[in-house]
Amino acid sequence: MDTKFQWQEDRTTTPEGVYRVLRAAILDGTVPPGGQLREAHIAADLGISRSPLREALTKLEEEGLIVKIPYRGAFVAEVSAQDVAEIDAIRLLVEPYAAELAIDALRGREKAALLQTVDDLRGALEKNDIPASVDAHLGFHRLFYDLSGSGALQNLWNGWETKLRLYLSVDHQTYSDPRELAVEHERLAAIALEGSIDEFREELAAHFQTGLSGKAEVRPRQA
Repeated sequence: MDTKFQWQEDRTTTPEGVYRVLRAAILDGTVPPGGQLREAHIAADLGISRSPLREALTKLEEEGLIVKIPYRGAFVAEVSAQDVAEIDAIRLLVEPYAAELAIDALRGREKAALLQTVDDLRGALEKNDIPASVDAHLGFHRLFYDLSGSGALQNLWNGWETKLRLYLSVDHQTYSDPRELAVEHERLAAIALEGSIDEFREELAAHFQTGLSGKAEVRPRQA
């Protein structure tokens, strides 16, 4: 049975409003990896024309969350266990280096930003807001790359982010106690601010355990 799409906020028929509805449906697992986004069905559910819907789909495609297949339609992008394992193996090597390069900024003007991502993550998880929790989770790790001052590191992160976003949208739902994920990031933040790169690497390895095992397949959520 096709997913029922509905407005989660004040109804707005702009492309941006439609984009937010579809993006949330992808990131909270309502439309699983490989699932099709049927234009006629979505337009009827939301009471909109095809024009803002197609603009929203184009934005999702540019973000890498969907793929369009000629003569078939739009589908949610899929992420394999191998994809995640390869990304996490490289992150384990380069993210501690990014944190080391970013340490002066993190201890200074950007310390509040780092701690705010942890607060945002905790708040989103407590409300079971999966899209917001994924945004905060990625925002935490992105800070190390953005503040490293290294364009090469930033490019690596940019190349991974969409696949990580799709993976985390499912991974966040596997925690029996969502507070565990916030606690993990509190520890990572504290260690990063202390400047112990070896300890930061060890904590990351524990944090990446599922992904590194090659068992991180992003699968449709069970009903």
